[in-house]
Amino acid sequence: MKRALVTGGSGGIGAAICRRLAADGHHVIVHANRSRDKAETIVGEILTAGGSAEAVVFDVTERAATAAALEGLLESGPIQIVVNNAGIHADAVFPGMSAEQWHSVIDVSLHGFFNVTQPLSLPMIRTRWGRIINISSVAAIAGNRGQVNYSAAKGALHAATKSLALELASRGITVNAVAPGVIATEMSDGAFDAETIKKLVPMQRAGRPEEVADLVAFLASDKAAYISGQIISINGALI
Repeated sequence: MKRALVTGGSGGIGAAICRRLAADGHHVIVHANRSRDKAETIVGEILTAGGSAEAVVFDVTERAATAAALEGLLESGPIQIVVNNAGIHADAVFPGMSAEQWHSVIDVSLHGFFNVTQPLSLPMIRTRWGRIINISSVAAIAGNRGQVNYSAAKGALHAATKSLALELASRGITVNAVAPGVIATEMSDGAFDAETIKKLVPMQRAGRPEEVADLVAFLASDKAAYISGQIISINGALI
């Protein structure tokens, strides 16, 4: 049984990924930033369904706290599947964007990727098998008004994905990014109404978290062993 860590696992897309990876037979570590109760709820659902899971809480932007939490997790063995899903929005048009809005988004999406993935990379290398999957956004591909910070963070994550894929390709480890478009979650509910989605998305609907989870599960499987360094968007033909 491989062990999988999903950061931001208590959110809409993260929870769907956790459930799907558990259904595929992995032991899933459901991460939350503060809300342990939400992570424990997902763990409970997985256990009830016959899967294996545990919860962990730490702030991915805090290097020392993240390292300590990961060190504890590694005592039970290597983590061979890492899904960097944690991310936040702090939207504002660029002339009115505060330094806090800029740095907070960069810290979670980009620095969080480093803080989580770097300590797990060497133990993963030793197993000669691994999957690193970074959850990005269509905003990093096409841009989006009011999200210069978010687009910058996710765009940098795309570049990191490609470079890390080159470094780890000979070690049996793949590194890919998944870039969702409009997905039906609590985060997007306030941003897009049904009519806007129909006009914006050629498929005239929002994607489902489970559809994103299906893609992530495939990339985490043995069937995707020759797919690495790719940015795969799931967006209903939006771009």
